[in-house]
Amino acid sequence: MEGVDYLANERNKAEFDVDEMKIVWAGSRHSFDVSDRISKLVANDLGFSKEGRTMLPRKELFKNTLKKAAYAWKRIIDLRLSEEEATQLRRWVDEPAFTDLHWGMFIPAIKGQGTDKQQKKWLPLAHKMQIIGCYAQTELGHGSNVQGLETTATFDPQTDEFVIHSPTLTSSKWWPGGLGKVSTHAVVYARLITDGKDYGINGFIVQLRCLEDHKPLPGITVGDIGMKFGNGAYNTMDNGVLRFDHVRIPRDQMLMRVSQVTKEGKYVQSDIPRQLLYGTMVYVRQTIVADASIAMSRAVCIATRYSAVRRQFGSQNGGKETQVIDYKTQQNRLFPLLASAYAFRFVGEWLKWLYTDVTQRLQANDFSTLPEAHACTAGLKSLTTTATADGIEECRKLCGGHGYLCSSGLPELFAVYVPACTYEGDNVVLQLQVARFLMKTVSQLGSGKKPVGTIAYMGRIEHLMQCHSDVKQAKDWLKPSAILEAFEARAARMSVACAQNLIKFDNPEEGFAELAADLVEAAVAHCQLIVVSKFIEKLQQNIPGKGIKQQLEVLCGIYSLFLLHKHHGDFLGTGYITSKQASLANEQLRALYSQLRPNAISLVDAFNYTDHYLDSILGRYDGNVYPKLYEAAWKDPLNESDVADGFHDYIRPIIKQQMRTARL
Repeated sequence: MEGVDYLANERNKAEFDVDEMKIVWAGSRHSFDVSDRISKLVANDLGFSKEGRTMLPRKELFKNTLKKAAYAWKRIIDLRLSEEEATQLRRWVDEPAFTDLHWGMFIPAIKGQGTDKQQKKWLPLAHKMQIIGCYAQTELGHGSNVQGLETTATFDPQTDEFVIHSPTLTSSKWWPGGLGKVSTHAVVYARLITDGKDYGINGFIVQLRCLEDHKPLPGITVGDIGMKFGNGAYNTMDNGVLRFDHVRIPRDQMLMRVSQVTKEGKYVQSDIPRQLLYGTMVYVRQTIVADASIAMSRAVCIATRYSAVRRQFGSQNGGKETQVIDYKTQQNRLFPLLASAYAFRFVGEWLKWLYTDVTQRLQANDFSTLPEAHACTAGLKSLTTTATADGIEECRKLCGGHGYLCSSGLPELFAVYVPACTYEGDNVVLQLQVARFLMKTVSQLGSGKKPVGTIAYMGRIEHLMQCHSDVKQAKDWLKPSAILEAFEARAARMSVACAQNLIKFDNPEEGFAELAADLVEAAVAHCQLIVVSKFIEKLQQNIPGKGIKQQLEVLCGIYSLFLLHKHHGDFLGTGYITSKQASLANEQLRALYSQLRPNAISLVDAFNYTDHYLDSILGRYDGNVYPKLYEAAWKDPLNESDVADGFHDYIRPIIKQQMRTARL
């Protein structure tokens, strides 16, 4: 029935102020107001409709995306939206497009690596979208190993130009979004060669297409790399392939903030430290962590609402069957994901602060916190994207068979999200970088150098190596101090164990390769500690609103104790807890599920997602699932006729035993 809220009873159970929780989720009243206003503007505009997107052929799908991107730009101009509002509008449109890379990678690269003069020339053009750019780094043969890139930029002092060239097939740029069909320019990363010497990787602004007819310029071969995983999904993006055949560009199109090449071909380091480039990387990884919380919360919102709508088994005397959300097995799989969404949101907020802090320090030539900032952003990018990709798939399974339908919204969400596990650093490679940082930290513990920030706990290494949990009953696990010490002791002991094993090898690199799996586990333990500690720090802030803090305490307890249960082998193996204490943790975890249950629907309502944004029949706000699923089925092109195309040519001959008449 239209207009009826089938989840009203669930919403009436809430033990907290949902509107206040929406502000907590958004980060501030201002952020909530902007987000709420722009999300509704997009949801109510037919120009941003997602109708039938997953059924469109690739060319039609891509053309539709171009139309939507152009319409979004028109709305931004017509409504005179601020930069913040424009960013929100592109987010709520919710369709991967060339604009993501233009605003998210091309412009930041010029800001971070270009001189003031270069920024003055290129940024106004980019901000007005008179040029459209992408970020061409990854190649067919090299992704994570940036230093292994093969594209060359050789300086010619006779003409004061760089010659950009793809010397091998594997040097072809491969994957950059927006490159395939749209971008007019790219920041191309290539090996800088001058006076016969290779100076490593540098960025260059290269025009790819004519600004009049959009055709590739001489010496440039460019196109789309083909269909990707899923229906709709990331196929709205023109991920491209690009090859250069001795393409010449002016010398001043080398991004020269940290190094320059003179007219005579001399390579010169600028006064600006190369470490400044790390600021951009911290920023990008911070946004990826924030995106992880959004993607996880979308999937959890769909799965939670549908779990409350769906009833299965348990009918007594002809009464209603049991809501799926009331089964402990469902809660044990779903509620930790709900808690993870909030945990990732709060650690993402902290990373925003970290980016600001690092930026200010870099500008003051203070590089002391840079290694730690690099390690924790790398590790958190890896941790949150892996957990989110796995979490979306788990939410699909939690929705049973109907979760497999495109109309559930989950298959497309999964297909759009999973590349995050690879781009901006392969997740395993990133954790190995974290592990190197941890091993260096452990090796310096006796030197008097005090660990700071997220590794400050290493400064108490003697205590953490010897202490034991003092938990005696299940409710003791609700104490933040008990949780925090457990995660600190586990992380410290795993790092020290790896360091002790590394010493046994004559060749440290050989040892690192041999112990890589253990080192990754130690890095994950460290990163999980960061997320837990930032959640606990959030709880120590002044949080207004009826019942808000209590709900966040429940979510923090579920996130922490579920990890403890999942990785109890680590906690037991390092000797910090006993098997009895592990059982008590599990007992407390089950109790927290029961506390969360009446608030589950309202906690996902606090994400404040419109039905347009979720694009899921199973996750509809009103819970009116079954009639809408039935209605959607009849919109499939296969149902345009009662008799399928091809029946008379292929199926009728089988039924009538007349195969010689089949058009085979």
